[in-house]
Amino acid sequence: MTNDFFQSVAEDFGNVDQLISQSFTSDIPLVEQVARYLITAGGKRLRPLLVLLCAKACGYKGEDHIKLAVIIEFLHTAMLLHDDVVDASDLRRGRKTVNAQWGNPASVLVGDFLHSRAFEMMVDIGDLNIMEILSHATNTIAEGEVQQLANLRNLGLTEQTYLEVIWRKTAMLFQAASHTAAVLAGANKATETAMKNYGLHLGLAFQLIDDLLDYEGNSENLGKNIGDDLAEGKVTLPLIIAMKNGNKNQTSVIREAIKSGGIENLSAILGIVNDSGGITYTYGKAASEKDKTLASIKDLPSSVYKTSMENLVDFVIQRPA
Repeated sequence: MTNDFFQSVAEDFGNVDQLISQSFTSDIPLVEQVARYLITAGGKRLRPLLVLLCAKACGYKGEDHIKLAVIIEFLHTAMLLHDDVVDASDLRRGRKTVNAQWGNPASVLVGDFLHSRAFEMMVDIGDLNIMEILSHATNTIAEGEVQQLANLRNLGLTEQTYLEVIWRKTAMLFQAASHTAAVLAGANKATETAMKNYGLHLGLAFQLIDDLLDYEGNSENLGKNIGDDLAEGKVTLPLIIAMKNGNKNQTSVIREAIKSGGIENLSAILGIVNDSGGITYTYGKAASEKDKTLASIKDLPSSVYKTSMENLVDFVIQRPA
């Protein structure tokens, strides 16, 4: 699938990239060095894209949506820098993580820099409603990360708790991106709610597919190692379903792998997750979130931006393994 959902805001997206480079400037050489590394790492930048598409779909005519998109990207990148330290990750987007390249202290501190720079830019926009949404979102995301940490290697993790975690740690920023875009555009309450729900359900679908790909993707496309979630002790939905539906021996294999963090039996576990319906069930949940995402904007006036938002949903669901 071509990423044609970028085309309707291609000029704005170029302006976002330019502002990202400008806003990364610092008198501290290490900050600049890490910043250049992060910029050239690329990435899909779906969250800032959400800001651009949703603002335009709501009829926004100003320029602050560029700044808001950069704010969202900086918040996301700051969280990734901290996550990679917590998870001891060494690969992201197909190359070394910042913590693998420069060490944990640099990764944490540059993450702090990006987080504070994002809030400086929020002040520049000067909308208290936007600041309220984003400050609440960052707090909720932090709670989600702590909740996930507390549930590492939790063999009794339920589907409900899993969904709460991914709502907090992933879907919340998608929701904040689309919600703040609507607020910036001065949308009415019905449209504001529609945009908020669009981001929420898109974010849930995104994380469900992301967790699924850890058990049926490949490292080259994912930009990370297959089995990373298992090695880190993260109990995601494919594993929850596999332990629920698998026979005694299959469940035992998965439980031992979760407890030890070992991936020696990864190929066997991938087979169990598939045979037990873990892949099919997780994909079904993601498809349900897709339907909710599209339903949330069904009453939005037709435009190239709405079409791009619909195409973006398909991309999230059909990301290649």
